[in-house]
Amino acid sequence: MNLEIPIEIKEKLQQEAAKRIENLPDVYKDLIGKPGYTAPDASLVEDAVIALALGKNVLLKGPTGSGKTKLAELLSSLFGQPLHQVNASVDLDAEALLGHKTLSYQGGKQEIEFIPGPVTKAANHGHFLYIDEINIAKPETLPILNGMLDYRRTIANPFTGEVIKANPGFNVIAAINEGYIGTVPLNEALKNRFVVIEVPYIQGGTLKEMLKSQSMQKDDAILDQFVQLSSDLIGQAKAGHLSEDAASIRALLDAADLSVYLPAKRAIQRAIADKLEDARERALVSNVAATLFM
Repeated sequence: MNLEIPIEIKEKLQQEAAKRIENLPDVYKDLIGKPGYTAPDASLVEDAVIALALGKNVLLKGPTGSGKTKLAELLSSLFGQPLHQVNASVDLDAEALLGHKTLSYQGGKQEIEFIPGPVTKAANHGHFLYIDEINIAKPETLPILNGMLDYRRTIANPFTGEVIKANPGFNVIAAINEGYIGTVPLNEALKNRFVVIEVPYIQGGTLKEMLKSQSMQKDDAILDQFVQLSSDLIGQAKAGHLSEDAASIRALLDAADLSVYLPAKRAIQRAIADKLEDARERALVSNVAATLFM
């Protein structure tokens, strides 16, 4: 990817990424993301790269299925940085973030061993931490990360009593779906610790190129129809007639793959419509598909 970023940042990024990958144990090389994200605007990736290169945390904000996780994986790839992932939920707690104690046996003796969690691993090794759907977590859980997200880059581990100090290279990338069912607004203290990058749905020619490169469907005319389908579904979602799930690029890719072996309307039914809970939304997706695929 040809990024228009300051030359001193680009050279430093390339040199450090190559050195980092060369010295990484194989187990961590497997955590480096793949460059599968297609940006609707190159400045979106450029701004995220510059922010991370300057040691800032990045908050990716956009609708479901717009490619936030794919973008995080691309950033991981560009920096040569393993990505330790947290999938936020209402059950997320300190143990899920920092780690937990367990019983182990060493030389026939029973010992208490601490198993580090993703935050601890990322901090100790100077890797990236990715928190997906951060605003689904309970508001009382997230403040324990505040020290890791500001200039201190430290956190007190309540399970071991130690203070964890992040090694150089540690950065946090988080993703947020605002207004989605089950989410809560991030408090200002937490949000202020991030640089915010808006991640919109990709559309038009950019979407077609992405489908052509990442889906099994290669028929030009059919891909054009899928691009139009995406545009129609996004329009319906913005108008409030469909949930954002219906406009997911991830689901669109699934439908395009299935359309190689199934009639397109049936592929859309399986990959998009049948995922929706509301019968009226399922019918609307089917009707939109029927106008494009005969």
